[in-house]
Amino acid sequence: MPATFTLGAIPGATPGKWIDTWKERMPRTSLDLVPLAFAYQRQALRAGEVDAALVRLPIDKDGLHVIPLYDEVPVVVCAKDSHLTAAEELAAADLEGEVLIVPGDDVLGIRLPGTLAPRFTAPADTGEAIATVAAGVGIVVVPMSLARLHHRKDVEYRPLRDGPISTVALAWDADRTTPAVDAFVGIVRGRTANSSRG
Repeated sequence: MPATFTLGAIPGATPGKWIDTWKERMPRTSLDLVPLAFAYQRQALRAGEVDAALVRLPIDKDGLHVIPLYDEVPVVVCAKDSHLTAAEELAAADLEGEVLIVPGDDVLGIRLPGTLAPRFTAPADTGEAIATVAAGVGIVVVPMSLARLHHRKDVEYRPLRDGPISTVALAWDADRTTPAVDAFVGIVRGRTANSSRG
């Protein structure tokens, strides 16, 4: 085993339980967690900067092994005093007439008929977009983990029941399936320390 296993992770991914299991089972191999921007996830794998990565689909799967892990519900982030917070969950139709802010690092490719485009340049990232929403300007739609990651006291979020689901997956270069990668795949798939790969 190498001295270090490098795991990339896109914003919002929660690998904590797998990292804890890794530390228990692989005490001689440290795990380095490297943050990856969504737009850079494929390049990091191709360049070998990470041994494996928690990525957000879609991703170009050519030359990769990809295991979908879980789906994330999209949520509408709005100002805390917005009328949208009156509902427990929202539908696309509830958002008609709202200013939809799509940040530069948008991961959903969201387009909602009936929403309005902002009259300002789109914020560079989700954190900036949520800060804009907090000021009472518009809404942003993101996977729930990103709403939690950028949570502020002056915003609320509600599930968007007919919005696009975002899938988080484990991916690695097919030509670099090392024993360390196999070990991490086993942990993610829930294999016990004593189980075989069968």
